[in-house]
Amino acid sequence: MTSVKNDCNELPKVLVVDDREANVLAIQRVLEGLDCHIVKAFSGEEALNQILKHDYAVILMDVQMPGMDGFEVAGLIRSHRESASTPIIFVTAINKEDRYIQEGYAVGAVDYLFKPLDPAALISKVDVFLSLYRQRFEF
Repeated sequence: MTSVKNDCNELPKVLVVDDREANVLAIQRVLEGLDCHIVKAFSGEEALNQILKHDYAVILMDVQMPGMDGFEVAGLIRSHRESASTPIIFVTAINKEDRYIQEGYAVGAVDYLFKPLDPAALISKVDVFLSLYRQRFEF
């Protein structure tokens, strides 16, 4: 998997993956005030395609999607050198049981957010990863 590196003058990108457009748009609205570019994907396959095109500061991924679920997509993202260290935050409405949370961490999640999302928590978490991403380009 070959990744297109972000130019240090570009805005950092956040990939939002959810099969429901309303959820993607809601996250996009919450994150509007952050200095970043939101890239949308509506399936696991589309997310993997986006990973091939860009580097991301953080990925916000729904767990339960038709076709490939978030765990499978995360495993594939982690299996490639170019995207292996990209932070993934799982977003879920129903998989709050410990076994699902542990499975998410096992495939490389750095955090979980539960729906309905707390806008302040979402902004805070994403902002941390944006800051860390920007630090990579500072000399």
